[in-house]
Amino acid sequence: STGRTVREVPLPGHARHLQLAAPGGPVLVPAEDSDTLVLVGLPEGGTTQVDVGEYPHDAAQVEGGEILVADELGGTLSVVVDGEVTRTLDSQTQPGGIAAVGPLAGVVDVADFTLSVYDVAAGQRRAVADAGEGPTHVVTDLRDRLLVADTRGDAVLVFGADPLALLETYRLPGTPYGVAHDDAAQVLWVTLTGRNEVVGLSTAGERLTEVARFPTVRQPNTVAVDPGSGRVFVASRATGELQLIDP
Repeated sequence: STGRTVREVPLPGHARHLQLAAPGGPVLVPAEDSDTLVLVGLPEGGTTQVDVGEYPHDAAQVEGGEILVADELGGTLSVVVDGEVTRTLDSQTQPGGIAAVGPLAGVVDVADFTLSVYDVAAGQRRAVADAGEGPTHVVTDLRDRLLVADTRGDAVLVFGADPLALLETYRLPGTPYGVAHDDAAQVLWVTLTGRNEVVGLSTAGERLTEVARFPTVRQPNTVAVDPGSGRVFVASRATGELQLIDP
């Protein structure tokens, strides 16, 4: 609520992206150069470490409790259950962003420019689709749509998850990169690293519409939102600053 640091949790390696496994935690922290997934309990900050594949980039938990980890440099996906890797999938080239839709997970392959949907419990890839000119990250909305940042394509791509199908291409110049969805307000927040801005796009209708735009710190690589207050948090890769925005 104030932006003041109240606790620091040591990690075994560098972290770029965070996701909540569920409301209240734990926080899923891929520690990239240590090849581990760290589960950080809230609010006390206790940690559990799981050895996964090479250079884990992102992770998400599906409704069955399985955690899917994108091992970016290993070209694999690790399925984690009860603190252990129970299955490794090798159907990706360079997996990046991951988002959960019920029992399914959407995975961006940043090398193949694709979006895949997996049945995580079954360990099966259900479908794969082209995802623009350079997709990086993905989140979901209340309509069970997958919202992909096409960073090199200057667009947000909207996919239906089941069946996997492209529904909309929303042009968004400025190198969209970080994404977060506010379920309460039904707003997708997207950082534009080429313009040092963050944009709010309403997901309440059939098509995306812009509802907000703010200047940000330099190189705004990551964005998050407090679902209770709607406050938006933007992190700078260049300066190490955290910006708080009350839209």
